[in-house]
Amino acid sequence: MNRRLPLADGETARTACARALIRAGVDEETGELVTTAALGERIGWCADLVGEMTGALLAGHWNTVDVDTLACGRDGGGRKLPSNAWMALRRLGWTVDAADGVKVNDRIVRMAQEAAGRTLRSAKWRADLVGGVLAAWPGEPKKRTAQEWDQARAAIPGGQYLPSGVIRSRTSQIVAFERRHGHLPADVFELEPSPRAPRILLLPACDGQQATIERCATEATKVLLRLQLPTRPDPRTYRDWTWVSCPITLPPTVPANAVIHLPTLRIKGGKVNRPTSPTPTPHPRPGAAGTPWPWAWTGA
Repeated sequence: MNRRLPLADGETARTACARALIRAGVDEETGELVTTAALGERIGWCADLVGEMTGALLAGHWNTVDVDTLACGRDGGGRKLPSNAWMALRRLGWTVDAADGVKVNDRIVRMAQEAAGRTLRSAKWRADLVGGVLAAWPGEPKKRTAQEWDQARAAIPGGQYLPSGVIRSRTSQIVAFERRHGHLPADVFELEPSPRAPRILLLPACDGQQATIERCATEATKVLLRLQLPTRPDPRTYRDWTWVSCPITLPPTVPANAVIHLPTLRIKGGKVNRPTSPTPTPHPRPGAAGTPWPWAWTGA
C-alpha cells in the first residue's frame, strides 16, 4: 500500500508522533482474546529476540572503523548507503542470526539491524566529541586555560557552538576512566561499553509480512494493528508465530484524514505503548503569500 500523501503544488506535509496504548488483541489463528497481560508477554518475547540480535550487532561493530564506515554514507564500492539503517547494514554485510534452534523471520532480523544501525550512526557524534577532547587534552583537566579551551573546540567538529558543559562532562568521564585504569582511553569505544539494546519493536522497518496498520472505515479514531508474535519465548518453527489483531483508539489530536504509519512498540508498566507517526493533511508551505503557517504537531 502506498502511504505517500498526495500533495498539490505549493503544499508540503508534516510528520509527527502520538502515543497510544494497546490494551488487548485477538489471535487470528485461534480466534481467542489476547488479554493485556498476555499481549505484553508475547510482545516482550518478540522484543527480547530482537534485542538479543541487536546486542550482538552492537558488540560486533562497536569500534571506530565500523562506525566511521557507516557514518561516511558509502559502501566499499563507493555507492551511497541507503537511508534506512537496516538496509545500510545489509549493504555492508553486517548480518546477525537468532540463537541456535530459534526460528525468526527476516523481518525480525530487520528490526534488530534497524535498531543497531540507528545506535551506531548516533555514536559518530560522541566518537568525534571524545576524540577531540582527547586530542586537546589539557595539563590540568579541571582548570583549562583559555588557550586550551580554544584548542579543544578546534579539535571537535562544530566545537565552536558546543556548550562548555558538554566538554566538561566528557572531560570528567575521561578523568574517571584514567583514575580506574591508569591510562587515558583511546576513544569513546574504550571509554564506554557497547550500548544496551532497547526493548522495543521498530515495526517501521517491517513490511506487510510482519505487520500492517489500517484505519477503521467508519470510525476515524480507530485503527487496527496486525502483527506476527511468538507463542513462546523460544519459537522453534514458524508455527510458533501467529497473527494478532490489536484494535487501537487514537488520541483526539490525530486528524481524521492523517495518514497512519506503522508504530514503534514499547512495554511500559506492563502495558504496550505504540507511538505512531501520522502524516497530517497537506498544508501550504511556510511563508506562502496569503497563507497561514503549516499545522504543527506535538505528540502527547
